Parts: sequence; C-alpha cells; structure tokens
Amino acid sequence: MNRKIDAEMEDELRPEYDFSHLSGGVRGKYVERYRAGTNLVLLDSDVAQAFPTEDSVNEALRLLMQVAQRQPANSKPLK
Repeated sequence: MNRKIDAEMEDELRPEYDFSHLSGGVRGKYVERYRAGTNLVLLDSDVAQAFPTEDSVNEALRLLMQVAQRQPANSKPLK
C-alpha cells in the first residue's frame, strides 16, 4: 500500500517544477519590509481568552483610551 502511494506522489509534480535546479534562496530576505508594514501583537493566553477576536481587543483598547483621556493628569509622581 505504501509503495502505491509513493508512486502516486512522485507523478503529481510536473517536470517544469524541478526544484533541484533552484538555488540561492535567502532566508528572511523580506522580513524587515514585512515588519514595517504590520503591527501584530502576541497576546498572553489569559488575555487571548478574554479577548478572542481582533474586534474585541480593539473595542477594549478604545474604551481604555477614552477613560484615560477623561482622567485629569496626575501632578504628583507615584512613589
């Protein structure tokens, strides 16, 4: 049974997809460009459970921004 599956797998790729002729690939070539265009944030598991969707995270952060704007500036630094 395994030989039959292996034989089928070998026949799936077309001859023009010969990867043995490919060389010179550079790992991470576009990583800086990718990072500049994205603002992904990894959430801790407990936070991710509380805010399972990107909309819920954005809503909570907007609410926090509104609350922070309403609070008067603290003139004394906390000790």
